[in-house]
Amino acid sequence: MNCEVPQLVLSVNGAEHILPNTPGRRLSEVLREDLGLRGTKVGCDAGDCGACTVLLDGAPVCACLTPAAQVAGRAVTTVEATDDTLLERLRTAFLRHGAAQCGICTPGMLMAARAFLNASEAPSRAEAEEALGGVLCRCTGYAKIIDAVCDAGATPPTAMPAAGMAVGARIERLDGAAKVAGTERFGADTAPEGALLVRAIRAPSAPARFTFGEIEAWCATLPGAVHVFTAADIPGENCFGTIPPFADQPALAEEHARLRGEAVALIAGAPEVIEALDLATFPIRWEEIERDLIHDHRPDNLLITGKVRRGDADAALARSAVVAEGEMRTPYIEHAYIEPEAGIAWMDGDTLVIEACTQAPVMDRDDTAKVLGLPHARVRIIPATAGGGFGSKLDLSLQPLIGLVALKTGRPARMIYSRAESMASTTKRHPSVMQARIGADADGRITGMRFEGEFNTGAYASWGPTVSGRVPVHASGPYYTPHYDAEAHARHTHSAISGAFRGFGVPQAAIMQETLYDELAGKLGLDRLAFRQINALQSGQETVCGQIVQGVGISACLDALEASWHTALKRAELANAKGGRLRHGVGLASCWYGCGNTALPNPSTIRVGITPQGQLCLHQGATDIGQGSNTVITQICADALGLAVADFTLIGPDTGITPDCGKTSASRQTYVTGKAAELAGQSLRARILSQSNMGPDAALRLDGTQLIVSDGSGERRIDLAMLEPDTHGYALAAEETYDPPTIPLDADGQGSPYAVYGYGAHIAEVSVDMTLGTVKVTKITAAHDLGRVINPLLAEGQVEGGIAQGLGLALMEEFIPGRTENLHDYLIPTTGDMPEIETILLEVPDPEGPMGAKGLGEHVLIPTAPAILNAIRHASGGLVRQLPALPHRVLAAIREAQ
Repeated sequence: MNCEVPQLVLSVNGAEHILPNTPGRRLSEVLREDLGLRGTKVGCDAGDCGACTVLLDGAPVCACLTPAAQVAGRAVTTVEATDDTLLERLRTAFLRHGAAQCGICTPGMLMAARAFLNASEAPSRAEAEEALGGVLCRCTGYAKIIDAVCDAGATPPTAMPAAGMAVGARIERLDGAAKVAGTERFGADTAPEGALLVRAIRAPSAPARFTFGEIEAWCATLPGAVHVFTAADIPGENCFGTIPPFADQPALAEEHARLRGEAVALIAGAPEVIEALDLATFPIRWEEIERDLIHDHRPDNLLITGKVRRGDADAALARSAVVAEGEMRTPYIEHAYIEPEAGIAWMDGDTLVIEACTQAPVMDRDDTAKVLGLPHARVRIIPATAGGGFGSKLDLSLQPLIGLVALKTGRPARMIYSRAESMASTTKRHPSVMQARIGADADGRITGMRFEGEFNTGAYASWGPTVSGRVPVHASGPYYTPHYDAEAHARHTHSAISGAFRGFGVPQAAIMQETLYDELAGKLGLDRLAFRQINALQSGQETVCGQIVQGVGISACLDALEASWHTALKRAELANAKGGRLRHGVGLASCWYGCGNTALPNPSTIRVGITPQGQLCLHQGATDIGQGSNTVITQICADALGLAVADFTLIGPDTGITPDCGKTSASRQTYVTGKAAELAGQSLRARILSQSNMGPDAALRLDGTQLIVSDGSGERRIDLAMLEPDTHGYALAAEETYDPPTIPLDADGQGSPYAVYGYGAHIAEVSVDMTLGTVKVTKITAAHDLGRVINPLLAEGQVEGGIAQGLGLALMEEFIPGRTENLHDYLIPTTGDMPEIETILLEVPDPEGPMGAKGLGEHVLIPTAPAILNAIRHASGGLVRQLPALPHRVLAAIREAQ
């Protein structure tokens, strides 16, 4: 008998590989697992996201849909190709234009662009958008990707600025080279020899009770050894949560599942055994149950209520010249990052090490240690590069699961969520039902407001307390409102968990308030922009929390939009004069957003040091999920210290070696960690100047082991090699912590919840098909006050990416558990959906921020959806009150208005 294994001969990046020809194996699996070419990313395994795009004989294909056997004898090119001049030009262009943010879609984009440019040397933007339409990006808004593709000439990389010139410079992303080369290590990219592969058994529906059958007997029928773990195997407290007093989520459900997709058991074994398993054969019996209370200790399923009260809102509304009132409903919104959750755990002596995608390494460490019954010192979290996060990767997902397997078996344990289980089991934006009444006097000044919102927090608490706290603080918008009464209730259901998603409930509240402000302006006969200018919060005024704020930039944003506003209105008027079924409209909305935790401690710690060998190291523990903290915080520290960005070696987040910089959320990193970086840089500079006896304006320069300090009168040399290193190995070092000054809110929500706020306003221009109800956004003009623009290139990318997510919220996105758990049925904007975006960056310095800087990441999503809704109403007369504004809802709104 001939027992020879059939062979598969592949030509990849010009090299020949001979592999076993396993029937049914995907090209993506062969490239990543057999050849170790993990630059090719897998985001869906269904051809929906395009992250796995490679070239096959020069043509782009989805490697996840391509059987490896069909590739024999053909040329495969991946992002790792090193001898491709056009690909190298594209890499340089992507860095120059800031086209790679988190980087998970970048390999697919590069390969699609490589094929396109091979056939089109001078492409138009429209052609480039069409060519890249099959690759999804959740971070960038596509604008800078298209810029890069249309400008992939032989332009050299951008030069690094000199010492003292970093802040304000368009520095390329410091971690960008690995992203465009395909060598960046994401959660699914580490697979040590002998690692066990882990899969979860998940609830098909909820609420449901379950019982296990004969697990040992089932294991005995399998072709290889497997390990099965249930809640009974968890050695610690089987409960975690992002806010400890509200912790309520088990790592593995114990008796019944509260949501579809909840993990109840783990199966681990050799990859070839686990991949061949039919998990439907696992011995478990499900029984649907009726359960009114999701958690017995929370009556009426109420998690928490957030309140802010100031003055007498009802009396103010009663004496108002005009009042606008209404209701708004928003759905679950899926984060839809292109990287599903993934990670690896292993034992290093008696320390459990976990490398996984996360936004909060210290929180992960603490909760994982709690679940596994370990002291914090025996758990080390090393964040892998996160392929997008937007809030959902703040919560634990697989960390305690792979940690349990590694702890129990002593072997590395690797887990990669499928797209379906990622979407079923992880957090979403809170669905909401909101009502509000706002009044104004005859002069157009806001007199009072009443707001109430119900926010579906799903099966577990997650960030529900934060959302219910933030919404009442922000629901007035950035406008002076003397009388105010707002409540937000976070309530449980047996459905998807609602957590943090870029704005923590503020985008929902903005939809409510900003549509009512348009209505008030109309009743008063005022221009909608002018109405907002009249009421814009000013420095020295009190917010609805009674906080006196400084550095308020909303007026600057509104004023910066004035010319664009009148131009857009004229453009719509001229277009509408032509008649036809397309009607054109212009909408406006504003935002404000408090940076950091709401009235809670929020510290970050930065360490910067110079080794005896002359290496300048920045321990920067803020996880960069694409927003650019690796670059921005280095720029701040560089200018504070007085050395060049190019001198720095970045030591990223790792709970074993880097101080805690807090979670990446709430637009806090540029402000809070940036402030710590500024203080650390200043502290180290002061120590150097003191040691060299030089004045405050002295220049610093590193030359090998020599630190040279000079001014107009001469120079001093510090021989670093002669200095005794500290416990961290540094000859000279500084470590500083910054915690924003806030005041806790009282029972009426009065206090100072945030030390720094950011501000912005957007104009949306749309066309509405009055027959079909379809909406096309043609342009967004966005003005944002950053206090100090640390890096304009990265800031523009944040604005464009936030607008894309706001557009999805307004027009197309709705997560329905069990129905839209893939990127085919759950729609996010593609290259063809994006409008022209004009970004205006403003600087109204904040007295508390580093060099005057404020946060940006959350803010940019907030005004987009309400601006679009206001533009739809301007065009058609109809206000859509339930999102997304799908055609049937637009038509219904038009009919109601008529």
